[in-house]
Amino acid sequence: MAELTAPPAGPTPAEEEASFYHEASLNATWTGSRLAIGALSLGFGSFIFAFFYLRSLNSHGRWYPAGFHGPQLWLGTLIMGLIVASAAVQSLVLQRIKAGRKAAWQRGASAALILGLGAVGLQIAQLLNLPFWPGASGFASVFTGFWPVYLIIALAVLTWLETLIMRCRAILEIWLVEQPPTYAEAFAVQRFQASLSAFTVVWNYLAAVAILAWVLFYLVH
Repeated sequence: MAELTAPPAGPTPAEEEASFYHEASLNATWTGSRLAIGALSLGFGSFIFAFFYLRSLNSHGRWYPAGFHGPQLWLGTLIMGLIVASAAVQSLVLQRIKAGRKAAWQRGASAALILGLGAVGLQIAQLLNLPFWPGASGFASVFTGFWPVYLIIALAVLTWLETLIMRCRAILEIWLVEQPPTYAEAFAVQRFQASLSAFTVVWNYLAAVAILAWVLFYLVH
């Protein structure tokens, strides 16, 4: 008589529940990052509207009055360049970790973090040493309203990157290209990858906002 083989056991109810919440977490990460970009666009859009509205109105010539000394162009260019470089480095090394090169990503992500923090530090120094008061003109009021908000958001996003760098330490390099041995480890890797992709999208968006702000505040004004 042929020996009967028992059918493979399916996932347990606990595993099915864990899988459900895991999928929900991945979807929430993707959706949340896009909703965050939409909300940030509304917030930054209010400053852009104020910029062009006050500039076109120019009541009593107080938008950018004669003799008004604006922010230093070289410093604004350096700050914008650091943010864009940070986003570019992160986007580049993202491809390394997708190929399983964990150490290369960690080095690149650390460099992106340092570049971003350097930009934040320079912007804080600039705000503390502006050649004008916040209410000196229409331009001054929009400038000193926009950049503190941007800095708080950028610092929060860079904190997100720092947590990703720390989380990556617990992930074995082989798990990035091969299936981890347990469900829990596989879920941890997938959540890390989803969070990293979401961070990259948001940070690239903030880099684009920095370029736009540089054009408005340092070239157009």
